Amino acid sequence: MSTREVILGVGGGIAAYKSCDLLRRLQDQGFGVTVIPTPASLNFVGSATWEALSGRPVTTSVWEKVDEVRHVSLGSSSDFIVVAPGTADLIARIAHGRADDLLTNTILASSAPKLIVPAMHPAMWSNPATVANVQILRDRGFFVMEPDHGRLTGKDVGVGRFPETSRILAEFNSIANPVHDLIGRKVLVTAGGTREPLDPIRFIGNRSSGKQGYALARAAARRGADVTLILANSELPDPSGVSCIRVSTAQEMFEKVDQAFDGCDLLVMSAAVADAKPLHVSQSKIKKGALTSIELAANPDIVSTVSSRKKNQVVIAFAAETSLDIEEGKRKLLSKSADILFLNDVAGSEIFGSDQNQGVILISDKAQSVQEINVDRTDKDTLADLLLDQALHRLG
Repeated sequence: MSTREVILGVGGGIAAYKSCDLLRRLQDQGFGVTVIPTPASLNFVGSATWEALSGRPVTTSVWEKVDEVRHVSLGSSSDFIVVAPGTADLIARIAHGRADDLLTNTILASSAPKLIVPAMHPAMWSNPATVANVQILRDRGFFVMEPDHGRLTGKDVGVGRFPETSRILAEFNSIANPVHDLIGRKVLVTAGGTREPLDPIRFIGNRSSGKQGYALARAAARRGADVTLILANSELPDPSGVSCIRVSTAQEMFEKVDQAFDGCDLLVMSAAVADAKPLHVSQSKIKKGALTSIELAANPDIVSTVSSRKKNQVVIAFAAETSLDIEEGKRKLLSKSADILFLNDVAGSEIFGSDQNQGVILISDKAQSVQEINVDRTDKDTLADLLLDQALHRLG
């Protein structure tokens, strides 16, 4: 019998079917899982499915098995409560102390840590009522994840998508098995892709979504660090517990990094920074016939510039290549005076915008020899913790 018990609350949204995989993965980690679906959620996944997967009886109302007083017995015996998906309605009911089904009664009767995984239409997630309800829950000590950005029901795209199971597990494990090994450390992270304007309409840019740097900022904050994220041209929301600075161009990013570098312990340069910018920026739209050539000027190399004056700081750099050229990665690692470099192959655009990554971690030592750690395809949250583990080793 498992020594740790999890209640998996399932809200009435189409993403309910994705929680079947979450249930399995929690069991794989040795947790005993009791599923409490809301009555509305049974329209998407029935009780028989939850009972078959969990191996436990499933009830939705306080009027079932009244002799067991299930909301009290389940609430007092649970070590954690995960609500996935958390719909706008369910979040509102929890925030306002409603107790109109077994799940909301159990949440009120339990002092266990609670993680809510929202999933809803982008307009509902950004609605002031939902924003206020989420803030109420966070102020009360609930852990509320940020939903993913992506396609939802139908053709709609935006923030509100149910996160990948790997990301939910990473968040859950940080609560269930908290590691605070970065307390007292200041971490500076860059993410996203810079844009260099050509005129008021056009720019030179890249395909970076900012997801890897975003994952690194979240992971560092979870581990207790004081984190500043410099985010360029990303649709991702500001991560909870992180100071977020929005920029657009490489020069703007350079200025923010340059200002903050001396006060940080760890710099993670995961942003895709444009190497060059148009030498001349037109104040009005350049007509098609006049757009025959673009004269470029070099942007500052942010990593090389700030690394040249580092004292005890650790610097992690990134190199996106269209082939996994280890020797080129080693050259960049040493020439930029970085301590760690993650080299990945972005050929075919399989990495940009994805929730997964793969490549090689290159680590330099004082003798300028380089250690290689291969990273098979994994989610970006897992890679974030792998990189932070290496940085922490260097920080001592």
